[in-house]
Amino acid sequence: MKRLGQRIRKKREMHKYQLNELAKRVGISASALSQIENAKAFPSIVTLKSIADNLHSTVGELIGENEMLSHNPLITVNERKFVRKNKSGSKLYLLSHHDSHKQMETYLVHFSNSSDVDGFFSPHPGQVFCHVISGTFLFVLDEEEYSLHPGDSFYFNAPVPNQVKLDQAVEGELIWIESPPPELS
Repeated sequence: MKRLGQRIRKKREMHKYQLNELAKRVGISASALSQIENAKAFPSIVTLKSIADNLHSTVGELIGENEMLSHNPLITVNERKFVRKNKSGSKLYLLSHHDSHKQMETYLVHFSNSSDVDGFFSPHPGQVFCHVISGTFLFVLDEEEYSLHPGDSFYFNAPVPNQVKLDQAVEGELIWIESPPPELS
């Protein structure tokens, strides 16, 4: 609650609103707004929405939903988020927290028995970087074939047609990074 009040005060001061001016716009007393800013009272959702609107912000921004990345940059192996499994048996895991301001998205792809990345990623403007952790992979990029082994990396423009398949191994993993973050298919 304390951080909410601090965010509201900071936004109010950034817009150069006096306490009583913002309170009047929101439809509450200056005293009530002061209590909210000083963490002595918590606004109703209707009041919070009005405060956000009048500060050209969002309720999410005021409550700090986008501060996860800057305040908690660590993802432990147990916090890794499973995204989905495709038809061939590959599993996709997200390796970073959600943050609408990210400039890249990081994934771990776990392959088994000749599985591939079909259905995980769509062509989009931007670039892709892959790093092989384990296994041997067949990459087909714009109809040219490449064989990648543990420790190898691959960097390409995302719109270029590509296929990635586990080759000559029972299991394998690679790191897949896309910039800017695309929408998952």
